[in-house]
Amino acid sequence: MLERIIEILQGIRDDVDYYTEDALIDDGIFDSFDIVGLVSELKDEYDIDIIIDDLTPENFNSAENICALVKKLQEED
Repeated sequence: MLERIIEILQGIRDDVDYYTEDALIDDGIFDSFDIVGLVSELKDEYDIDIIIDDLTPENFNSAENICALVKKLQEED
């Protein structure tokens, strides 16, 4: 799953090393438009609903955190 999430992230911004980056939001690498696109891609790919409460920097600062969020949301369904 992590590899696929990294592929999705690279489709949004291909100039980031998602294997090491852990501050996508905190460092301003992703803006709100990037997040909207990412949420849409994740919803389509994994059939999950990401609600406003999920939209925290902690959930989106790294590929690993995004992966953990997707897994958590899949388990809740």
